Amino acid sequence: MSFKVQVGPPRIAIHRAMTLLVADPDGQISGTDQNGLFSSDTRVIKAWVATLNGARWEVLSGGAVSYDVARVFLTNPPDIAGIPRRTLSFVISRSIGGGMHEDLDIANHGAQLVRFNLEIQIETDFADLFDVKAGRSPKRGETTTDWAPDAQTYTATYRNQDFLRGLTIAIEGAHALHENSRFTFPIALHPGETWHACLRYDLTDGTETLPGPMGCVAPIDNAKAWRESVLKIEASDANFHQFCAQATDDLAALRLPMEIEGTTVTMPAAGLPWFVVPFGRDSLIVSMQAMPLYPDFARGSLTVLGHWQATAYDAKREAEPGKIMHELRYGELAHFKLIPHTPYYGTADATPLFLIALHEAWKATGDRTLLERHLRHAEAALIWIDRDGDRDGDGFQEYHAHTPTGYENMAWKDSGDAINNPDGTPVKGPKALCELQGYVYDAWLRTAEIYDALSQPENAANLRTKAAALSKKFNATFWDEKEGFYALTLDGEKRPVFSVASNPGHLLWSGIVPKDRAARVINRLMQPDMFTGWGIRTLSSQHACYNPYSYQNGSVWPHDNSLIAMGMHRYGFHEQAATIARAISDAASYFQSFQIPELYAGLKREPMSFPVRYAGANVPQAWAAGSAFALLQSLLGIAPDAPNGTLYVDPHLPDWLPEITLRDLRCGPNIYDIKFHRDAAAEILHGDPATVKTGIRPGSEPR
Repeated sequence: MSFKVQVGPPRIAIHRAMTLLVADPDGQISGTDQNGLFSSDTRVIKAWVATLNGARWEVLSGGAVSYDVARVFLTNPPDIAGIPRRTLSFVISRSIGGGMHEDLDIANHGAQLVRFNLEIQIETDFADLFDVKAGRSPKRGETTTDWAPDAQTYTATYRNQDFLRGLTIAIEGAHALHENSRFTFPIALHPGETWHACLRYDLTDGTETLPGPMGCVAPIDNAKAWRESVLKIEASDANFHQFCAQATDDLAALRLPMEIEGTTVTMPAAGLPWFVVPFGRDSLIVSMQAMPLYPDFARGSLTVLGHWQATAYDAKREAEPGKIMHELRYGELAHFKLIPHTPYYGTADATPLFLIALHEAWKATGDRTLLERHLRHAEAALIWIDRDGDRDGDGFQEYHAHTPTGYENMAWKDSGDAINNPDGTPVKGPKALCELQGYVYDAWLRTAEIYDALSQPENAANLRTKAAALSKKFNATFWDEKEGFYALTLDGEKRPVFSVASNPGHLLWSGIVPKDRAARVINRLMQPDMFTGWGIRTLSSQHACYNPYSYQNGSVWPHDNSLIAMGMHRYGFHEQAATIARAISDAASYFQSFQIPELYAGLKREPMSFPVRYAGANVPQAWAAGSAFALLQSLLGIAPDAPNGTLYVDPHLPDWLPEITLRDLRCGPNIYDIKFHRDAAAEILHGDPATVKTGIRPGSEPR
């Protein structure tokens, strides 16, 4: 059996909703990095360090056993209080559920009585998430603490005017002494004896309290009910099968309940550890990627983002009427409006993506009330596209920050150094990125179909006319005949920037590429300077700014690849779509538990090589997990048309994946089990075969 490297981040992260614990591999929090216990964008606990008579325990093994439970096994080091080395076992078990519950279990496996002090230093700092990320430690408010020895409870409360965060630690099963942030448990154990204590961490914002789970940590699979309710995938290729299975669990972990106008809905959070909050672009793309898995993600995302749709101008927050938000935060800096994330609207693509997601959700569910409920949001979005999305009225979407603190780049490649000229100099804005034009083209055509359903033919015709005009102008302006590829963007002087990047691959997904150009675009994407064998790079290796270890200048992003693969399927390039699907699923197999990260290095795949993680990548990350289901769609052509009672499939399975079975695939009220064979027609195991048609869903064909 060949040896296989397992790549993973050196940390343990568990969470539920907006409560998150990030710890070192030994379960400890050193207090010198960005780890900690977080809740609603506030780091509550900065340090958690356990020692035996002042010496650190030795880690044996540990990790997350589910998205909300972790367990770590430690043992005693040598020469401490005369205790023979590795005769004590120390197990730390934690579960997240509102607050946190922690079990501490010690056993004496030696042959003699031992006496020692278990000391746990717990430090709070109540730091805002943005301060933690930036390495800042400002003292804006005051923290008060109280230790009640009889009740064995410790309380820390942070106040800054009307902003409050609090922590209560309740100790059960053992008696602790407390001094200077240190809890000391005197322990004496005869051979074979055990010691146990529970620590429950309750969190509060002054209005609501999030209690830690009651009772000891139990090995309960909290994702089981989720798995039973969503799409189930059985793939003949082991890597693809495990990739989809882990992605299903990752999206279960990233479910974010949100209360909007008295109703609780569920949307996908963007990713751990920094983005367990509502996101515009990310939540919408994930909702579309995962539509076969769980259509209700789209319902939740549309509800939350529609609720926060901008209604007025606010330059500091990049807000404009009709614009869909980028990011909403809940910490101290947001509370006092010291950051613009209240919410922040610095994204140019979330607004057309909202329209695309609305159409796709309607097609998947057949729920006409979705259209009626969100029509006003859709029409406000259309107005924004025409008015503020097209800043200069030239027919193209462009972006430019209104303030020096606004994002330099407002599309999915949003790092400040992501958009560059071929010589490596930064592009000066306003910037009209190519994919923004494709998104708007697609959004107009999809909204036209919505208007048809709502018996508004004039509005539908108007949008189709605008889409045709945009396609004509875009293809005349952005196309590079010599390269057989599209410009990355127009710069502030309306000059095309012909840097070769992955962005034009999204044009295939949008359908704005003429059929006679698709082969050249796809061929360029699959050249060695772009395709690594682990996926398509964000930027050509021949570019002056190429760096395989960078964030967006040569790395590989699974979600980027998945949208490109869906576009390849749309144009009939099934072999290339399958090549990407295999590259991404093979890469996933090298990461711990098949948990594919947000991005990884854009290094060439060679014999004996493996994907190299990006140090700051979010894991799990929603649209990385969602890429599994987008790639599934690129292989099977799953396209529900629930309003017309039809499920369209267009399967093209490669040699390496001769068979896939889908169970509990939903199309409106209908549920299907379908077995797809490489060399045979789809086999309907459950559901009405008369409602399943082979081919491209009408309206999705390349034009």
